[in-house]
Amino acid sequence: MPEFHYDAISESGMIVSGSIEADSLEAAKNLLSSRGYIPTDVRAETPNARSELWTRIRERIEFVKAPQLILFTKQFRSMLHAGVPILRLFQVLEAQTDNRTLKRCIGDMSQDIKQGSTLYEAMEKHPAIFSPLYRSMIRAGEASGNVPDIMDRLIYIIEHEHRIKSDVRSALQYPMIVLFALFAAFFVLLTFVIPKFAMVFSRVGLQLPLPTRIAMALYSFLSAYWYIVLAVVAVIVIGLRYYFKTTNGKYVRDALILRLPILGPLFVKAIMSRFASIFAILQSSGVPVVTAMNILSGTIGNNAVAREFDRVREQVEEGQGIAVPLRSAKHFTPMVIDMIAIGEEAGNIDEMLKEISVHYDDEVNYAVRGLSDAIGPILVIGLAAVVGFFALAIFLPMWDLTKMVR
Repeated sequence: MPEFHYDAISESGMIVSGSIEADSLEAAKNLLSSRGYIPTDVRAETPNARSELWTRIRERIEFVKAPQLILFTKQFRSMLHAGVPILRLFQVLEAQTDNRTLKRCIGDMSQDIKQGSTLYEAMEKHPAIFSPLYRSMIRAGEASGNVPDIMDRLIYIIEHEHRIKSDVRSALQYPMIVLFALFAAFFVLLTFVIPKFAMVFSRVGLQLPLPTRIAMALYSFLSAYWYIVLAVVAVIVIGLRYYFKTTNGKYVRDALILRLPILGPLFVKAIMSRFASIFAILQSSGVPVVTAMNILSGTIGNNAVAREFDRVREQVEEGQGIAVPLRSAKHFTPMVIDMIAIGEEAGNIDEMLKEISVHYDDEVNYAVRGLSDAIGPILVIGLAAVVGFFALAIFLPMWDLTKMVR
């Protein structure tokens, strides 16, 4: 579809510019007018192959980051609380947004809503920007009739998850640097240092010790078959990437993540916090349990847990309650199950779910803070193993050579 560049005046009198896709110049002007703009200059863009390539690259690079989505949601929430009409709201958001991808998304959503779509249906067309959690929360807000209140909790959730991800990334930054340094040292020693020492030792007829022979065997293998190693690694990476996009691949990947020694328990706690938080919001908003569980299935964020939860949902639909089916689920913790059971008996399940969410929020914060301390000993052991191996590979034959000289 052709693309047109435009300069226009918004309803608030602001001068806005950008690009729009339409079938013709007249269609582009009509589309701008339907968005509340007064077109002052609309012209067809005639991009060459280089500009088209650059546009695609720019769209891939300029994705919507979490802080930008949080700001968009806060502005959306504030204007909804102020009673701004939805179409006027989208016009203001489109004019204020600097990110081109998000700006284009807002314009498309505005057009969809004008054509009768709900807010959830408009967001569903942009899964790269709005996650299943985000869309499901909006759908729950529309179903209960309190989108502004739902967005208050949604802002808390996405801010909380963004902070957790940032903390985990910061905690893993030092270990990743150490691992990269270990790999670089291993490569340099194996490629440049060990062969020269081994050549000197072999000239004097010295019997090389086992660590040195292992290092030389690795060097000989890599120098002769490096292209095969690279090809195998590339095939494995590409194959796993495509496999993890399938339904079964996503399940296997997420199940393996939950079994990781240190990160697995952290992810389980984060999933329990998200589950309890969203479930509490849906329950307090008056959403029926079956509808809430349908929404929750797409917001858990882990396919292995979601598959277990789908089995629970089927049993709930048969009238078995919530706590009893949860006891057969693999990844739900005993605390979650017991507190939900108490909430069902007392008739205050939403309050119990809020308590669960607060508890696991604290658990996640403590786990993130201790992540570096937990990974530190493993890194020390790995560093000692690499350094010790190469120290033995180099210094054992030097010791033998010293004894031979004596």
